[in-house]
Amino acid sequence: QVQFVESGGGLVQAGGSLRLSCAASGMTFSINAIGWYRQAPGKQRDMVAVISGGSTSYADSVKGRFTISRDNAKSTVYLQMNSLKPEDTAVYFCNKFPPSKDYWGQGTQVTVSS
Repeated sequence: QVQFVESGGGLVQAGGSLRLSCAASGMTFSINAIGWYRQAPGKQRDMVAVISGGSTSYADSVKGRFTISRDNAKSTVYLQMNSLKPEDTAVYFCNKFPPSKDYWGQGTQVTVSS
């Protein structure tokens, strides 16, 4: 079955960087659009970035700071996060785009201190 496993989160000071990884299995990875999503406490889960083939798109709040990339040979998608802000604090998830409710993983916690 399709599975996404996120890793790479942690605690970082404002202005710092983190690189998240998303390992996918159970699917033909290279043909699927994959997204990174995040959910802060008490808020809805929002799309952060999407990669489809060679095209990428980003939420306005992260444009110019985050970069999504993929390695089809490893069935892995990455999210490089620079210039982190306290408002980036959330649990980060990956999933297909558009997302399937059946494929949400545990996510990885990112905490940015001020």
